[in-house]
Amino acid sequence: MDADFESIYKEYYTPVYRYLLSLTKDTAEAEELTQETFFKALKNIEKYDPAQKMLTWLCAIGKNAFFSQQRKAGKETELHDSLADDDNGILDRIIDSETSMEILQILHTLPEPYKEVFTLRVLGNLSFQKIGGVFGKTESWARVTFFRSKTKIQEQLEK
Repeated sequence: MDADFESIYKEYYTPVYRYLLSLTKDTAEAEELTQETFFKALKNIEKYDPAQKMLTWLCAIGKNAFFSQQRKAGKETELHDSLADDDNGILDRIIDSETSMEILQILHTLPEPYKEVFTLRVLGNLSFQKIGGVFGKTESWARVTFFRSKTKIQEQLEK
């Protein structure tokens, strides 16, 4: 491993691991996927676009490795529904520590239940079924409310 990639590894290992741990909910699996992420990144470093944030690129590799692993195991995940085709880029913004504070400030101004549903989903890593149960509502209600809260946050970010 050359010195440049070694510094990338040291700087981004923990945030990538934490992100993958939030997806897997299993420390051993998250560690394995983190190693796979950095291996793939090293193999494909020439494809990295410097205009893109390194952490976003690494997390995208990790997310793809996670979903690939889930497909091979025949598992379906609710995260795939909400994150795999996240056209709005809210995941990238949450990962970006510079805008995390801005998102939290916007979140603080959201009315209920949007604030709590978003918090339970993103920060609490709860499934839509569990979120619906917390409110005594359906899984579909939780999905719609989460989507609406995401939209409200994005609208505020764009202002």
